[in-house]
Amino acid sequence: MNKNILHCENITKIFNAGEAEVKALQRVNLDVYENELLMLVGPSGCGKTTFVSVLSTLLSFEEGYCEVLGKDINKMSDEEKTAFRGKNIGFVFQSFNLLASLSSIDNVALPLTIAGVSRDEARKCAKEMLNAVNLADKADVKPNNLSGGQQQRVAIARALVHQPKLIICDEPTSSLDHQSGQVVMQLLKKITKEKGVSMIVVTHDNRIYKYADTTAYMEDGMILKVEKNL
Repeated sequence: MNKNILHCENITKIFNAGEAEVKALQRVNLDVYENELLMLVGPSGCGKTTFVSVLSTLLSFEEGYCEVLGKDINKMSDEEKTAFRGKNIGFVFQSFNLLASLSSIDNVALPLTIAGVSRDEARKCAKEMLNAVNLADKADVKPNNLSGGQQQRVAIARALVHQPKLIICDEPTSSLDHQSGQVVMQLLKKITKEKGVSMIVVTHDNRIYKYADTTAYMEDGMILKVEKNL
């Protein structure tokens, strides 16, 4: 059995709305394993994005326990969380978040450049990642001259370039047409198996559910059931 890389117990997240308290997460439990593509599914507003923001150290939480890659994330300082994310977690978003003024290769190299890697080394690693997502021929092309599917593949290469152990994808296919979405999911599935990473995909796009190794169903701030897809 693959090693557990994420373990959450009874996670509760409360937002204050004036004098009222809103429980965005209610005693959520989840495990994620090495080389696993887990999909977190459920209706809009059910707490999916809040939950992945917690387990990726972007949001604190009030109750419960969460261990990511052997670290108790609630005991980390803000500076430690920032460093932990930068080293261990990659992010892929619905809106791509590419910089229009930069070429594909420089967009992909950006996380390494920010981390202090030399420009030449960062671009070398970025070129390897673009090749991995079948976009080596688009290295010098800017985002506005790429299709939506190509932009998302550049964003995936950027998420991979610092060799994280965990990748969080928030609605990675919802702004893509069916064919582009399938290509992106086939790529994400391949990455989990070949790059030795674990992946959490937040989605309500039922066209891609078949790519999950595990599906966690969320509603009203709770995970109702977790299914292994054989």
